[in-house]
Amino acid sequence: MRRFSETADAIAATGSKLAKVRVLAGYLASLDRDRLPVATRYFAGRLFPAGDGRVLGVGWAAIGQIVAAVGRADDAAMIAAYRRHADLGGVTQDILDAAGHAGNGVDLLEVAGSFDRIASTRGTAARTALLRELIDRCRPLEARYVVKLISGDMRIGLREGLVEEAVGSAFGRDAAAVQRADMLLGDLGECALLALDDRLAEATPRLFAPLRFMLASPAADSAEVVGRMGDEVWVEDKYDGIRCQLHRDAERVALYSRDLKDVTGQFPEVVAAARILDRSVMVDGELLAMRDGRVLPFQDLQTRLGRKQPPAQLLAETPVVLVAWDLLWEDGEPLLDHPLRERRRRLESLGLGSGFALAHQEHAYGAAALEQLFLDARARNNEGLMAKDPDSGYSPGRRGLAWLKLKKPLDTLDVVVTGAEWGNGKRRGVLSDVTFAVRDEASGALVTVGKAYTGLTDAEIAAMTEELLAITMTDHGHFRTVEPRIVLEIAFDRVQPSARHRSGYALRFPRIVRRRDDKRVEDIDTLEKVRRIAEALESNRIQKVDAAG
Repeated sequence: MRRFSETADAIAATGSKLAKVRVLAGYLASLDRDRLPVATRYFAGRLFPAGDGRVLGVGWAAIGQIVAAVGRADDAAMIAAYRRHADLGGVTQDILDAAGHAGNGVDLLEVAGSFDRIASTRGTAARTALLRELIDRCRPLEARYVVKLISGDMRIGLREGLVEEAVGSAFGRDAAAVQRADMLLGDLGECALLALDDRLAEATPRLFAPLRFMLASPAADSAEVVGRMGDEVWVEDKYDGIRCQLHRDAERVALYSRDLKDVTGQFPEVVAAARILDRSVMVDGELLAMRDGRVLPFQDLQTRLGRKQPPAQLLAETPVVLVAWDLLWEDGEPLLDHPLRERRRRLESLGLGSGFALAHQEHAYGAAALEQLFLDARARNNEGLMAKDPDSGYSPGRRGLAWLKLKKPLDTLDVVVTGAEWGNGKRRGVLSDVTFAVRDEASGALVTVGKAYTGLTDAEIAAMTEELLAITMTDHGHFRTVEPRIVLEIAFDRVQPSARHRSGYALRFPRIVRRRDDKRVEDIDTLEKVRRIAEALESNRIQKVDAAG
């Protein structure tokens, strides 16, 4: 673990992408085949292999308590350290160094073994005890990166694409071959072993090892869509639900959410419908609450989320269907490289029955026709349109121009809550004002872009208050910083420059559209997107002024 941590420090110390790749490649090339997949996976920001649904179940508050105990630090010392670092890993090393904590040092495989034991242990106290034992054995630098791994925030400027490049460089393999293997497997640890053995070409999707979802790029309007895709565009309604991947064979059915968590038990009606199919399949789609052919509001669907065994009454009140739009694998044959028009034809041939629906699809010719289809989709209470290239393949985990999403007039932002304030008046006693951030891709840091206090019901605010209290990192009385766990979708009227926020921007009249429990913190929007919106708004304002003058 010492060499892993020193390598991570060296990567963080350079801003050169080439240097980062070179340092990581040299480290990976030196590892044996037991440590190689573990280290690669950790540098890619994952603790467990693809399809492994385990979580550690240890929050930031527990980590902070462990660090304070091992480092014999009081609250004032912890707050001061956090103010210096704004990163729990940095706080950990700071506190342990100050305490003169030596530690015996741990091996990378010991860390992996500890994570396995923590994830398989029931009870918060037992898990916390195992983590304290691990931290106590670590040297301060090792503890820094153990905590960073647990918190899911390495912050060393190492994007997944750079890890892919490093794997290729370490073993003299083509970077594109590593990228494709990662796209198909979703596990850079396994890809590293394939690269070591020169077997990258053998990578193939597998049932019950969920693929990362293909993503769409935003489009400002119908003209942009047509300009990028040509006059003929395949369009589907953009649904306001939960992305879902269905895996089915004769023995098993599994449903995976956008963050690749197993949510099978939450939607038994979809599982029952999938059992009737006579083929082994992997299907991409969206879970929607639907009754009598009518899509119910997202708030209704939320009542189903997180219920591992939903009661019969809830199933009856809020039935859920899987709206299918893509077929990724059928009877042992991967279909990712087949054109969309072929995948759609085969999807339609499955004969999906009750519990399923096919995504509403139409063909548009020109911007005017596309605009009308957008209005039609809105009239069906959907968010907008997905425009797709009918000749495109399926690229897991990639956001390209083969799929475009049209949501007007402005795209919303997915942000993470980093702080909360106690409300006033009728909201006294609840944490109703939340500060939120986007990710600065250049530094990896979370940067604040605003604060919102409207959009949620009183019941939703009360429920979120309990969660915010549980994930508080520092309590400053009126305001508290919280673990970046809660992802929200935020609507706003405009973006304006701000010297108050580190991001340099502030959202004007932000309001909470909904919680996005289906998204990970890694999936939130970036500062670059905020910057593009601000620049587009300014450009549009100038054009209007010129036209008027």
